[in-house]
Amino acid sequence: MDQAESSDAQPRMPRIGEPAPAFEAETTQGDLRLDDYAGSWLVFFSHPADFTPVCTTEFLAFAKLYPAFKENGCELLGLSTDSVYSHIAWVRNIETVFGVRIAFPIVADAGREVARAYGMIMPAESGTEAVRTVFVIDDRQIVRAVLSYPMTTGRSVDEILRLVQALRATDRHGVATPAGWLPGDKVIVAPPRTQEMAEERVKAGDPDCRDWYFCLRTPG
Repeated sequence: MDQAESSDAQPRMPRIGEPAPAFEAETTQGDLRLDDYAGSWLVFFSHPADFTPVCTTEFLAFAKLYPAFKENGCELLGLSTDSVYSHIAWVRNIETVFGVRIAFPIVADAGREVARAYGMIMPAESGTEAVRTVFVIDDRQIVRAVLSYPMTTGRSVDEILRLVQALRATDRHGVATPAGWLPGDKVIVAPPRTQEMAEERVKAGDPDCRDWYFCLRTPG
């Protein structure tokens, strides 16, 4: 492999349970580092390009739910490979045209260093633009979830918020969450680890236990 090929090599995307790659970057709200979010949850998401229709709909949706993310102890941080001037012009345009203010920062990653570190550049889609990747990073700066969408498909921001809420419920209560779980719903209790414990659970006759391995309870 020659030097040019080596410099363009795509690092492996960070996996669930691994530390999020550290970075320092220029944003629409000044220079920021990943460490600036220590102690807070973070949804770090990339989009292909400013002034594009699908990306605009996503930013409108993120802006609408930004207060709900903050209520759940979570910040938002966007990224694309556009310049900071393009980002500024775009968020000003969104406010003028749609009456919506983008209150969270957007990383200007023209050199693609951050996007490559997070595996946001997928050459089969584009060698220069980031796909629609989402990293949910917890307050210890550990990657807790990763979502990737193609450039043509806008994301469900409601689902991303639900994912953050579910992960935080898991941390608070030591439980798992069932399909479609929403705050206030019952959660899944960890199954027994021994045959004796399984038999005791069945004998207890709890109506929320359908079988020894499947029990629900109200969190709290």
